Amino acid sequence: MNALQYTIINGEMILQRLHTILHQKCHLQPHSTILLGVSGGADSLCLMDVCWHLGLKVHVVHFDHRLRPESSQDAQAVAEMAAARRLPFISQQAEVRSYADQRALSLEAAARELRYRFLFDAARRLAAQAVMVAHTADDQVETVLMHLLRGSGLDGLAGMPFHMLPNPWSDEIALVRPLLSTWREEILVYLQREGLQPLQDSSNQDVTYFRNRLRLETLPYLEQVRPGFRLALHRTAEILSAERELVEEAAAQAWQYAVRTRRQGVIALDAPAFRSQPLAIQRRLLRRAVAELRPGCPELDFAAVERGRNFVLLGRPGRVDLTSGLWLACEQELAWVAAWEAELPGLEWPEAPAGEELVLPLPGRAPLAHGWRLVTERIEGNDLLEMAAANRDPYQAWLDEAALQFPLTVRRRKPGDRLQPLGMPAGRIKISDLMINQRLPRRARAAWPLVLSGDQIAWAPGLHTAHAFRLTQASRSAVHLQLVHDPVDML
Repeated sequence: MNALQYTIINGEMILQRLHTILHQKCHLQPHSTILLGVSGGADSLCLMDVCWHLGLKVHVVHFDHRLRPESSQDAQAVAEMAAARRLPFISQQAEVRSYADQRALSLEAAARELRYRFLFDAARRLAAQAVMVAHTADDQVETVLMHLLRGSGLDGLAGMPFHMLPNPWSDEIALVRPLLSTWREEILVYLQREGLQPLQDSSNQDVTYFRNRLRLETLPYLEQVRPGFRLALHRTAEILSAERELVEEAAAQAWQYAVRTRRQGVIALDAPAFRSQPLAIQRRLLRRAVAELRPGCPELDFAAVERGRNFVLLGRPGRVDLTSGLWLACEQELAWVAAWEAELPGLEWPEAPAGEELVLPLPGRAPLAHGWRLVTERIEGNDLLEMAAANRDPYQAWLDEAALQFPLTVRRRKPGDRLQPLGMPAGRIKISDLMINQRLPRRARAAWPLVLSGDQIAWAPGLHTAHAFRLTQASRSAVHLQLVHDPVDML
């Protein structure tokens, strides 16, 4: 007897079980509208029939991806399935391949994005309580294994939830998956007993798609090597799903506490609030910000999460790429996650005085605009080079005191300003090009402070130190410079 045979039950029992799941796990109200995505395949046909038998208020929705010649015939067939049960029917089609090419997405990602956008747009128009899809226990296993192979944390290994609200497409309309504990074997038995004939999608046999390859090749092999593998992986996802709920509850509370601004293309997080959170919550805050700005895009990978998280922890101005046309910028006490096309509100950056040069005391501090200041100190010792080499903060610099001309001064950039970057013994680069290369926001560039030794730029904070003023093994004293922000200075 195979490991799943005991789960194959008769049609009446599957109705009873799904009736319980719809209420207890999907949290659906029996008399409110539900939007049901139906492709016409075995899983969605089974779910549509079950919902009809249970008397739920369902609108059947079909999305034609136009990836197969017969796709329009499938749409007509689903319309007839709905009509046979006197269920309302809605359909839409889109050129998924063109959409994928325009946005450099895989066909799978493009299809998912367009399909869910349509489902939730329709749900909003119909004031539906939820969008329902027919993912099964087999889909759950495939999803968890796919995440495991790609590398994932708790969210990926916990798989898909029965009830998801908020979700990447809505804060008000739930996404529900009542078949997540129902195996495909059960569904086929149900369809056979009810005399129902599902549509066949030829693309499901195409092993060039990663998920198909897992389903058709990898999982059968693993089940052969370790009988019961699918069931074991499904149980693991159930265990982790319960643990995820606890973490997600804490993350939801942190989100309410940390979010300062939400608008089209932009989310601002309170940087100190972000830094005060545990590591796991910090990662979830970034993932949620990305999911809200780019619904349906692939999950933010570990490297991107850590890149963004460390950038916020550093707390210096500038910005860094995340994923899918999103970037993260730090400005004063805010961390902005934004789309490339979005404009941020006019927050204040450090500004050198207009039309004059500011003398830098040594040691001491020179106030700049908006609560910023440049701090200087003299350091002596034999380990200066090692100290400077260990620095990873672009808003600190160590310069060889013997190479400098005093007093050091600060001014704004001028046309034609150039700098010979550290490590480049020949050649000079325009300051304007350095600002663009380091993605310094455009509005910060004109007044950005530059530190000069005589008539040479010795340091461009956040950009580069000049090669001519670098520390060497022969250096015995250094000038340590820092660009820091302290709102207390504004009082």
